[in-house]
Amino acid sequence: MNKAIAIIPARGGSKRIPRKNIKPFYGKPLIAYSIEVALKSKLFDKVIISTDDEEIANIAKEYGAEVPFIRPKELSDDFTGTGAVVSHALDFLKSQNEEYDYCCTIYATAPLLQEKYLIEAFKKLKNSDAKIAFSCTSMPFPIQRTFKITQDNRCEMFWPENFSKRSQDLEEAYQDAGQFYFDDLKKTSSEIVFGKNSIPIILPRYLVQDIDTLEDWDRAQFLYEAINNSMKKETT
Repeated sequence: MNKAIAIIPARGGSKRIPRKNIKPFYGKPLIAYSIEVALKSKLFDKVIISTDDEEIANIAKEYGAEVPFIRPKELSDDFTGTGAVVSHALDFLKSQNEEYDYCCTIYATAPLLQEKYLIEAFKKLKNSDAKIAFSCTSMPFPIQRTFKITQDNRCEMFWPENFSKRSQDLEEAYQDAGQFYFDDLKKTSSEIVFGKNSIPIILPRYLVQDIDTLEDWDRAQFLYEAINNSMKKETT
């Protein structure tokens, strides 16, 4: 039997949006949405939170997650990557005689995530030789026609040869949606996530929004409200 765990990293020291992970978002702490979608998917033997913050830990427990440890301070600064945090959590669980076949890292800032994409990722990963399945979405504009602004406040295209090409003649590009990463722990790979050992789970753009600034926060709320209103209309 394949055992799977969901790990939600959530440190307390957000700078640009203070207390972001537990800031109220449509009546619930932001982290509650990630916990609830993980539980609703019924894919996981456990849903745990890795946090250095007691308040976050208590709120996470209220919404059904487990907090088996408090993350050490050396893994809770602005420079520690998600990989190190997840590895620490898995090592801790292993020390408690808990080992898993699959691990899904879900960000605490994913209120638009839907469980059907977690389920799709797990099914595709189990039935493939890939190492990872992760959320992505298409770019809204052809990257081949992008440009930078120079030091003298002028424009310079990255690929000037594409200026006159039609958008439909340029290859579509995708970006990381920053919602979840489903990992087959039985396999090893030296490839980066955006490589041949990864399965892209494509989300529609209206379900993808980074939440790094207050402007991002407002846009995520607009999207959430629009999606909910649309779903209500479909059921009436």
